[in-house]
Amino acid sequence: MSRHRALRTKVRRGIAKWPVAIVGVVVLLFLGYFAWTWVAGIVDRRAAAVAGDCSEGDAVLRVAAAPSVAEAVREVARAWTRQRPVVYDHCIRPEVQAIDSDLVLEGLTQGWDEGKLNAKPHAWVTDSTLWANRLGAQNRALIGAQPESIAASPVLLAMPQDAASAVQSGAGFRWTDLPDVTTAAGGWQRFGKPEWGDFKIAMPDPATNAATAMAVQSALAGASPDGKGPVTTDMLALDPVKATLGRLTAAKPAQTPATTWEALSLLADKPEVNAAGFAAVPVFEVDLYRHNTGKDSGTPPLAPLYGVAAGGPSPVADFPFVPLAGDWVGEAQVRAAQAFREFLLEGEQQKLLAAAGLRVDATTERPKPSPGLRWPTMTDKLVPADANTTQQISAAWATADNGQVVTVLVDSSKSMGEPGGEGRSRVEWVKAALTGQINRSVSGSLGLWEFSSGLAGDKPYRQLVAPGPVVAQKQQLLDGVAGLRPQNATHLYSSLAALYKQAVAEFQAGKRNRIVVLTDSPNDGGLTLEQLKAELAGAKQEGREVEVSIIAIGKDPERQPLSEIARSTGGTLSVVDDGRGVDAALGQLLSESR
Repeated sequence: MSRHRALRTKVRRGIAKWPVAIVGVVVLLFLGYFAWTWVAGIVDRRAAAVAGDCSEGDAVLRVAAAPSVAEAVREVARAWTRQRPVVYDHCIRPEVQAIDSDLVLEGLTQGWDEGKLNAKPHAWVTDSTLWANRLGAQNRALIGAQPESIAASPVLLAMPQDAASAVQSGAGFRWTDLPDVTTAAGGWQRFGKPEWGDFKIAMPDPATNAATAMAVQSALAGASPDGKGPVTTDMLALDPVKATLGRLTAAKPAQTPATTWEALSLLADKPEVNAAGFAAVPVFEVDLYRHNTGKDSGTPPLAPLYGVAAGGPSPVADFPFVPLAGDWVGEAQVRAAQAFREFLLEGEQQKLLAAAGLRVDATTERPKPSPGLRWPTMTDKLVPADANTTQQISAAWATADNGQVVTVLVDSSKSMGEPGGEGRSRVEWVKAALTGQINRSVSGSLGLWEFSSGLAGDKPYRQLVAPGPVVAQKQQLLDGVAGLRPQNATHLYSSLAALYKQAVAEFQAGKRNRIVVLTDSPNDGGLTLEQLKAELAGAKQEGREVEVSIIAIGKDPERQPLSEIARSTGGTLSVVDDGRGVDAALGQLLSESR
């Protein structure tokens, strides 16, 4: 008993426990509330830092999209809008406008007409990287980031049903067969239909019809080591490749439509084989789907055209998303374009693109109905040519029919000896570009002048080679280019006035007469700009139009006067950062259609 009492006496008596418990609970509740509000504040601040709270109001993200993909991109934009995207405290409102790619390219590089095209876009979704290459060749600074593909579409041959059935049940057909099949007398005999005569394929200008450009690449790819491409600039100078290109251009139907869409319409209106003057046209699969289902015209054709997948490596359009750069593109639009591109690449949005007739990795589902299409599996893809080579192919095509007379006016002033990139001077890059053009030319006429100051007595210019057939005076042209040396000042305006007057006086009717100027520095003597403009205006003659196009070398050339000169004659201005861009810019310029 005493031990039990002793044990009890060791217990310390004090205050009751329940008040302590209440205080503890209150403290815990307070600390919990403090912690919750502190963490919530961090989350809110982080969210605000990432997304913003629209305190800066709305910002529009304008996207120009090729008609092939515009409807699908617009649907994706609506889905994005429902998520209330916020960038840099701006609520982003995407606007998608369907604009043909050639109009976007011309507007961005030569002057955007808001009256016709609305406001300038902040991003561009086109059907092929070929267009991004052309934009970069004319002004690389307009591309804000590396273009990224959002979908794909192979190139097919669109044909009336009878013609397609004959090709598909016959001996087979590959893209590299194009030159042989289209130039052979009675080409339909290969497919068991000799009564149909020649096999004609419409090839609209590859400079403005990407499907044609890619089909031409595929036809030339047979000259590459493994027959899959890529075509290179060195290959274009080989005689067999030039011969192939010459045969393709010579095989063009007499009345080749200007666009792929015109060719499709003619084939649909005249389904009998060769009734349209040709039996097929290269087309992107998605465009054939849109044509056959009436998604562009609003009314499907009475009978669909059929898509034939040629054998061998297939050319595939990559539908790149191209972020644009310029003084009209703010930081909010830069980040919004990036966010929209990422949204386009998400699985659900990719399925929306697939439902519009495009190929994506996220699904193999195809739109239904899809008359005239079999949606063949793409197992063997053409390796595309690089940016420069694509320009050179189009340039070679444009000059192959002997339809251009071009005189090149080269700046040989002292500044052309300055570094032009990779340890070579500007003039060395210019000489390499001109030499390449001469070696790759299939036909056409070319002349060569240089300008500086005091080159021929009191004249700042001299003619090195008179305009004439490239093939006939190839060595003379190469020698003239090799002899270019930087010297003296830059008397551009006086030299251009003299050349323009001579070009008008010696105008060759029935051909496109052009002057191409290569320069790197402002005019510093002779005529003023106003005097030059007066000289050009006075020399013009109706029916003897001579275009003046200019390639300016350097990061900050005098754009305004050069642009005025080019526009006043119907020409264009291209700007390259250094000499490395001259070859592609020259190819792009020479490939331009009227």
